[in-house]
Amino acid sequence: MRSLALPLLAAAVVWGIVAGAARAAERSPNFVVVFCDDLGYGDLGCFGHPTIRTPHLDRMAREGQKWTNFYVGASVCTPSRAALMTGRLPVRNGMMSAKRRVLFPNSKGGLPSSEVTIAEALKAGGYATAAIGKWHLGHLPQHLPTEHGFDSYWGIPYSNDMDAKRGFPNYKAKALEDPDYMPEIAQYHVPLIADKEVVERPADQRTITRRFTEKAVEFIAANKAKPFFIYLAHNLPHIPLFASEAHRGKSRRGLYGDVVEEIDAGVGQIMAALEEHGVADNTLLVFTSDNGPWLPFATHGGSAGLLREGKGSTFEGGMREPTLFWWPGKVEPMVQMELGATMDLLPTFCALAGVEAPADRTMDGYDLSPLLFGKAEKGPRDEIFYWRSEQLYAVRQGPWKAHFITEGCYGIGSKKTVHEKPELYHLDTDPSEKYNVAADHPEVVERLTALAEAHKASVEPAENQLEKR
Repeated sequence: MRSLALPLLAAAVVWGIVAGAARAAERSPNFVVVFCDDLGYGDLGCFGHPTIRTPHLDRMAREGQKWTNFYVGASVCTPSRAALMTGRLPVRNGMMSAKRRVLFPNSKGGLPSSEVTIAEALKAGGYATAAIGKWHLGHLPQHLPTEHGFDSYWGIPYSNDMDAKRGFPNYKAKALEDPDYMPEIAQYHVPLIADKEVVERPADQRTITRRFTEKAVEFIAANKAKPFFIYLAHNLPHIPLFASEAHRGKSRRGLYGDVVEEIDAGVGQIMAALEEHGVADNTLLVFTSDNGPWLPFATHGGSAGLLREGKGSTFEGGMREPTLFWWPGKVEPMVQMELGATMDLLPTFCALAGVEAPADRTMDGYDLSPLLFGKAEKGPRDEIFYWRSEQLYAVRQGPWKAHFITEGCYGIGSKKTVHEKPELYHLDTDPSEKYNVAADHPEVVERLTALAEAHKASVEPAENQLEKR
């Protein structure tokens, strides 16, 4: 009997392995999005920074894809996050304002319940969903992530510089004096929320990056047997800057570098967790940021590298972000120069998960999976629309970009200029937008002007959420 039992046992083991592999192959892929706040195009080692070490993000770039022409839907927090979450430009759903650029602690509005988020779309495919970190799409109970398709939420509801208390040193003044200045925790009375309950106030921002990462790692371990979606939105390197003891003073770039290096370490922990639990080869990991660097804060702000301007502007430094895609064995390693945008994540995830993307409204995203898998050389996206304060400031088509209105980074006070004759730049040969070539290419200016007018006509009025008080 023993001699017969052993072959039967071996066959059972082999069959179990084969069946397990088949089930894994059939299972929908996991998605993890790591979304930074105010990270500049030039702030990562793999995007050219000389003194910030980002070995784990560099690994993502080496083993996956580095996208050099990837954009956000707006150049400031709230509207940018709405664009990522819904696959729609924020001007379409009332999440952009000329009077209040973002949501504040006294705001009454938030992401409308009629919008379909990535989490809600994936829930139809049986996904476990978690939102971790900065939300900034409405802090009232009816607007929190658990009302928008997420099974759980653990994070802060708006920017980490809000709820500021009096009696503390002026942060900007101190930052201009000292690249290593870190304020007291009590200066910012920002709440930390678990689902809908405040569990810590003020949030200890010295340890918040580490704890966000830990929550993501815990979620991976708890949900490895089912498809999952994690939206990890760091509230840093938005000012005020905080770093944990393990990372403070370690970067040659000062406190800002410490912060970015701690975020990088967290990405490494997430990659390790995916590998440890055997789901790395079934997970698409995406890393990007909500907008460009907040330049007025000098060394406490980041760098847009060779790009012009930063946060708040519709120049490239405000809306083109350092972006990485990593999926071992699936995403073809390369530097991808085709156009992409955060609005493309929803339709891409839906296509990969085999669920329907919203079809009853105007969508602004495209399925990028053919590019990710090396099945196409040309991407589906050929246009980028640059909105600011409910106005279309610029449009890009292919390598050409026309500016109809220009205005600089938030906080610098640069003048808003409405151009009688649009400025024109060729972004392939002039990514820094230094050389206006409109006079040499009037036919391109005319074509882009017509494109802009047609696009504006497609935007229907929506109730403004940011102005509700």
